[in-house]
Amino acid sequence: QVQLVESGGGLVQAGGSLRLSCVASRSILDFGVMGWYRQAPGKQRDLVATITVGGNTNYADSVKGRFTISRDNAKNTVYLQMNSLKSEDTAVYYCMARRFLQSWGQGTQVTVSS
Repeated sequence: QVQLVESGGGLVQAGGSLRLSCVASRSILDFGVMGWYRQAPGKQRDLVATITVGGNTNYADSVKGRFTISRDNAKNTVYLQMNSLKSEDTAVYYCMARRFLQSWGQGTQVTVSS
């Protein structure tokens, strides 16, 4: 099993930036894909970005050009750099790791004021 711990959330003004971190309890090379999802109040959990063990990335259309997913294998950490934030980006952001099954972190709150 793996434990995932997110950090970096907070309150930011529209147009600002935040960098989220997800630290895994073991090598992230064990997972075929890692990613970030988000869930706003009363909404479903939606994909934001993913990165595969081979380095391929995928983004939701709503964040393309603004968000960047990356990883540091030596630190067992996946990052989400969020720029040009909008009020509609407000949500709890969850880290996900998948090998045979999906594992989830506890989430970190991102609030963007307009």
